[in-house]
Amino acid sequence: MADYKQLTVWKLAHVLTLGVYRSTQDFPTTERYGLVAQLRRAAISVVSNIAEGSGRRGDREFARFLRMAYGSTCEVECQLLLSRDLGYLGVEAWEKLDAECQKLGKMLNGLIRYAAHPHKSTRIDN
Repeated sequence: MADYKQLTVWKLAHVLTLGVYRSTQDFPTTERYGLVAQLRRAAISVVSNIAEGSGRRGDREFARFLRMAYGSTCEVECQLLLSRDLGYLGVEAWEKLDAECQKLGKMLNGLIRYAAHPHKSTRIDN
């Protein structure tokens, strides 16, 4: 498998994770062990699963880790919505992060479909 740092999907997940960290810095201290910790863990799970899956043998195993990354992306999306609705995250910041989640989810779905079919002929390293 390709170096995960070269995968476009990993790069986008990395940007999302950095955005989550930056946006949660000003959340109330009462959320430090609640929503902040959960959001950060979910975002880290996305990039980590892409990285770990890329280091596994075979496309089927890679697809399994991509599915976990997709699930974590959905979790981030949900928690960002809660953060917005609770007034912890401004609408503009939420829109940017939500758009990144949507794009990342679509990319992951495409890559999952690609990796799940071993008779493919195109490359996944971009």
